[in-house]
Amino acid sequence: MKRSDVLELANDVLIPGWQQQRRTLDVIDKWHRWEPDALRDKIPNYATSEHRNLAKISETPFLSLVVTTVAQQLVAETFRSARGVEMDKVIAPWLRNRMHSRQRAVYRGALAYGYSYATAMPGDSGAVIRGRSPRDLYAVYGDVVEDEYPMYYLLVKGGHKYVVDEEAVYILGDDNGRVEYIEDRRHNAGVAPAVRYSNQIDLEGRTPGEVEPYVQVAARIDKTTYDRMVNQHFNSWKVRTATGLDMPTDPADRERVKLLLRQGDILTGEEGVQFGTLDETSSDSLIKATDEDVKLLAVVTQTPVHALTGDLVNLSADAIAESRAMADLKVNERKVGFGDSNEQLLRLAAHIEGRAEDAADFSLRVSTSAFQP
Repeated sequence: MKRSDVLELANDVLIPGWQQQRRTLDVIDKWHRWEPDALRDKIPNYATSEHRNLAKISETPFLSLVVTTVAQQLVAETFRSARGVEMDKVIAPWLRNRMHSRQRAVYRGALAYGYSYATAMPGDSGAVIRGRSPRDLYAVYGDVVEDEYPMYYLLVKGGHKYVVDEEAVYILGDDNGRVEYIEDRRHNAGVAPAVRYSNQIDLEGRTPGEVEPYVQVAARIDKTTYDRMVNQHFNSWKVRTATGLDMPTDPADRERVKLLLRQGDILTGEEGVQFGTLDETSSDSLIKATDEDVKLLAVVTQTPVHALTGDLVNLSADAIAESRAMADLKVNERKVGFGDSNEQLLRLAAHIEGRAEDAADFSLRVSTSAFQP
C-alpha cells in the first residue's frame, strides 16, 4: 500500500475500530481479572467508607475461575500427518517459539474475550510466533466466518501502531495526537499473518467468550455477598436495650454512661427501668441465596458445581462423573476449535519458512487434550 493509503486506512477504519473494540473488551477484562467495580460504581456518593470497603471485599472472581477451569484442561501435545513424514520440521517453529508453555495464554485470551490471535512473521531463525490479545490487535476480514486470514489488521504495542496487510508491516507513530508514517518492512507472506482462536463462532461471526454472557449472574452473586457482608458487619449480634434510665444531658457524660453499660457484667436500675435485647438478623437466607446463584452460574457455564463451591461432601463417584459430563462436552468443543487454529498456525509458519509441502498439508492434526504433567 502507498503511504497515503496506509494512513487513510489507519485513521478511518483500523484505529476507530480498535478503540471501539478496546472499550468493550476492557469491561470484559475487569470481570475476568476480578476488578469489576460493579458494586462500587453503584454505591452512592454519600456512602460511608465502611460500605465502600464492604462492596470491594464482596467481589469474588468466579468468572476468572470459569475460564481457568477450561484453560487448565487444554494443551497441544500430539502432532501427526497422514503424509507419513517426519514431524521434526513441522513442529520446529512451535518448539523454537516456546509455544508449549505460551499456548495457554492464547487459549485463555480466547476463552475470556471470545477470541484471540497468534501472529507469525519471518525471523532470523525461521517463523517468529507470538500470541496476541484482542485488546491489542484489531483484524478486519472480508468474510468474518469463512476467511482464514484477515485482509489487514492493526497491532498496538509499545507506543507504536503496526498496520499489517498481505505484503508488509507499516509502522506508525504519534506526533502530538496525529498519526505519522515511520517506515514499512516487507514480510512477503502473501496474507496478513494472523490466526484467530475463537472460543465459539456462529454463522454470523459472533464470538462470545466465557465472561460477557454471564456478567449479570456474577453481579447477582456479588450483590448477595455484599448484602450478607453488610448484615454481618452491622446486624449480626444482639443489641441490649435499657429504657427509663435517667441519662445526663451533657453529650460527653451520656457517652460515658453508655460505655459503662456496655462494659458492665450486671445491669441494675431504679423503679421503672426496663432492660431487653434486640435479636441479631440471621444471614441464613443470604447464604442460601448465594449458594443458589453459584449453582446457577455453574449450570449456565457448564462448569462442575464442585469446581465453584469446593464442596465434595456426600458426592459419590457416579455423581461427580455426572457433574463433569457437560463440562467435558464444552472442553471437547474447545479442543477441536483451538486444534484447528494450531494447525493453521503451523501451516502459516511452514509457508513463511518456504516449506511448500508442509504449508499445503491439510492432513496435519494437532490434538489439544487434557494436560498430563
